[in-house]
Amino acid sequence: MSIPNLDPDRAAFLEAREKRSQVTVPAWPRSDKDLPQVEVDVTWVRFSTLNHRTKAEQLREIHRTGRDDLFRTDPLGPEAQQAQYDILRGQEGFDALKADLEERGQQEPAILTAEGVLINGNRRCAAMRSLYEDHNLRFQYVKCLVLPQDATKPELLYLEAELQVARDFKEAYSWVNEAMLIEDLFNGAGRDWKQVAARMHRKVSEVRDLYDKLQQVHQLVQLSQGARLHVDFTENESAFDELARHIKNKPAQEAAAVKAVYFLGTLAGTEYRNLRHLRRADAAELVRREIEDDAALKPVLDIAEPSPSGDTEDDLLDDVLGGSGPESPLHNLLSFVATKRPGANVTLHSGDKVAVQDLLASLKSAITAAANEAAEEQRDQSAVTAPLVRANRAIAELKRVLSTLPKARAFNEWDQRSLLEKVDQMEKLLAKIKEDS
Repeated sequence: MSIPNLDPDRAAFLEAREKRSQVTVPAWPRSDKDLPQVEVDVTWVRFSTLNHRTKAEQLREIHRTGRDDLFRTDPLGPEAQQAQYDILRGQEGFDALKADLEERGQQEPAILTAEGVLINGNRRCAAMRSLYEDHNLRFQYVKCLVLPQDATKPELLYLEAELQVARDFKEAYSWVNEAMLIEDLFNGAGRDWKQVAARMHRKVSEVRDLYDKLQQVHQLVQLSQGARLHVDFTENESAFDELARHIKNKPAQEAAAVKAVYFLGTLAGTEYRNLRHLRRADAAELVRREIEDDAALKPVLDIAEPSPSGDTEDDLLDDVLGGSGPESPLHNLLSFVATKRPGANVTLHSGDKVAVQDLLASLKSAITAAANEAAEEQRDQSAVTAPLVRANRAIAELKRVLSTLPKARAFNEWDQRSLLEKVDQMEKLLAKIKEDS
């Protein structure tokens, strides 16, 4: 998308197309919301490489090809467009979308920039193009609405939020891609959360929560130095959500310890329901002890120690986890494991090679064992404090009884005898508690 420098040939072609009756688009931010409708060849339109629906997948493709400029240098060119088309076709639900289109046809017009770049309808147009390539000639042409030539990037971003995310993001946006859109809206709106929430038709707390957990993903991806990508963590939303919420107001040292455990656990595939038992200040120590007791993992701790010649990885880990206070017991191990691709091998000091997948499986077992120990300890602690907790609740309820009595006694239906019976039961229970003590 080359705004504001339109491709004159494509813009002239679209301008010359026969216009049908205009269609009102309430989501278009300008006061004049009527857009002209045209019909163009499905292979002529261009997919938007700025569409947040595919942002994480684009980062994966950039990493795979080693081409940082893949979607930037010539976003309307054949390389970028083929890559974007492949991404759209590979997304979950694409075959179902094709089947629906084949049965019902195009129900809503797509929306194009003045040079023919899709702002709304990228997936539908990809599905129609795929059907056309399957020799289904019904889908040679696509109905589109055309935006003004002076449309700006902020206007297009807001339009995407209105048309795509606010209405149907659950069908096609991963939480990572949705959070990336929120991040761009936030940065483009002068970091005004109320404006972002209004654009997304969501509560401020909801968009902030998505933003916060995306920051944790950013950090883990940065820590991995290319071994892991944003798209790798679309299935880990609950873990990042719990982590972001827990560390928000915690002291730096506890936040760093819990983050190290969650990062290591997420890399190892530990279930978030187990990780939640390790949201405590000594989480890293618990996990470290389990790892040291595992004969298969102890040699990995040795090779994870940094070499005396440099500390670049340690500096990066300090930046990510917040390097204040004493070094975490998982400091070196997390720095080491994060940079290992799942399909690789690591060489121990003995010369033996260990598959990273096997290492991760062992780490998962150790972290799960630590989580089980923490859960058992928590249950024991709950058993110790349960009587006091229930006593406090009883005291609070009795205070409410006192506060509501005057109003209750003002009614003719008031039953003083029933109250005295309840008081007698409570006195007997209190006497029993004193006897047992």
